[in-house]
Amino acid sequence: MATGFTRTASGVLMCDGVSLEAIASAVGTPAYVYSARAIREQYDSLDRALAPVPHRLHYSMKANANLAVLRVLREQGAGVDIVSGGELYRALHAGFGADAIVFSGVGKSPGELREALAAGILMFNVESMFELEQLNEIAGEMGRRAPIALRVNPEVQVSTPHHYTRTGERGNKFGIPYDEALDAARCALELPNIALRGLDMHIGSQVFELEPYRDGLVRLLALHDQIRALGATEIRYLDIGGGFAVTYEDEQPMDVDALAGALLPGIRQSGLSLITEPGRFIVGNAGVLLARVMHRKKAGGKEYIITDAGMNDLVRPSHYHAYHAVEAVQAREERSVVDVVGPVCESGDFFALDREVEDVEAGELIVVRTTGAYGYVMSFNYNSRPRVAEVLVDGDRFAVVTRRERYEDLVRLEPDHLDWSTG
Repeated sequence: MATGFTRTASGVLMCDGVSLEAIASAVGTPAYVYSARAIREQYDSLDRALAPVPHRLHYSMKANANLAVLRVLREQGAGVDIVSGGELYRALHAGFGADAIVFSGVGKSPGELREALAAGILMFNVESMFELEQLNEIAGEMGRRAPIALRVNPEVQVSTPHHYTRTGERGNKFGIPYDEALDAARCALELPNIALRGLDMHIGSQVFELEPYRDGLVRLLALHDQIRALGATEIRYLDIGGGFAVTYEDEQPMDVDALAGALLPGIRQSGLSLITEPGRFIVGNAGVLLARVMHRKKAGGKEYIITDAGMNDLVRPSHYHAYHAVEAVQAREERSVVDVVGPVCESGDFFALDREVEDVEAGELIVVRTTGAYGYVMSFNYNSRPRVAEVLVDGDRFAVVTRRERYEDLVRLEPDHLDWSTG
């Protein structure tokens, strides 16, 4: 699993060829730091594993939508998977062609459907009969034929670290229930402004096991045979989603070669092109949150390390009870059991609880590991805290790819003088 982060002989943590101490000195803290090399290596590892069959890798933008990260992946040959009109705008702005974009999501608005149709995207992953009929109507109004895949809930058992990240089990809001999928396909084939181009599933996120993918694929291929029997002739793609696990603590990451061995024979026999939608797998281990220790505090028999980064910068530990490794930028031998917390006025403002970590003192730098995915994109301005900077490292150089917000940015959209209306 590529990370891009190594230590020098003296124990200083580096991102590729750049010291994190140098980045902190130049950019300040907190800041997210990403390794371009690690992103490329992760993409290439999956691309190689799937090479025996026609395939497309559509990076899931919701994991990390930074324009510089998107451009690195575009240069590698990636497409993107989007879930909003804003992500469509970002993808086009990053230089992706419309035919490299797949639009997923359980609640696409009429405006978003129109924008994506006007752009000419590759495909919509349709999640309900309502969406199917609405898209048919809008496409007709625009004089277009909407290319779609049916996102089917395969209703397989999935084990993930948190129940929020399981999306392929029965009773989930995502996808068309499996026992309704054939009727949905029949409807799609009858609608004049719909082109049924694929079948899609997404079983969850941070999935370690092969069996749910294998079981879901078997169900999708059986459904494909039934749909072909209805006279479908335009189905080209089989989309297995993403969700491939990465390492946060001591987990084994998804073995992409084993995944390919389990799935590719069925894909090859079907004659379909494979689409995957990896997000966290590509960028998760490629990023860290760089922070500085403000001070240490003892209270109620506990000891706290208080950093300048908070839950508004990285919400996963509070929201998902997620484990993220915490390390000193300058390695230290001494360790103690502490809570690593932030300055936000919430008890849920923490990165690690009762964790043995290096004995860092005020002014020293730490990193919170595996934050390249669902870090900055989930950050917010609680306590009127400006959002942090993002930095991309490529070899021995680095650049700020998102500027740190300023106080004036916090009120930029709020007018000083109100333009009142009456009802």
